[in-house]
Amino acid sequence: DCGDNVVVVNAKDLVLTGGKLRSGRGAKLYRWHTGHPGGLKTRTAREVIEGNGRAAGKPEEILRHAVAGMLPKNKLRKLYLKRLRIYSGPAHEYEEELAGKVSII
Repeated sequence: DCGDNVVVVNAKDLVLTGGKLRSGRGAKLYRWHTGHPGGLKTRTAREVIEGNGRAAGKPEEILRHAVAGMLPKNKLRKLYLKRLRIYSGPAHEYEEELAGKVSII
């Protein structure tokens, strides 16, 4: 482990295929539990991206959730996710460090 960070930009341009963005039956759901009795919370992918009345939209959370699902479920997972930097737009705080580096896309 050499301490490298992964920087993802333009998360706001995230595209989901199929019926994941529709509301109702067949929509992609994100669930979590608050820890209290009856505390199962659910949001659709559309609510996460666009936001709802209570929270602003966070398309970067969909990408973070997808990456977390691909990582091994062990003690290093939390460390790897800490080093994942996801930004909604093209600007980020690592631009000077990444100048001249090769981009995958």
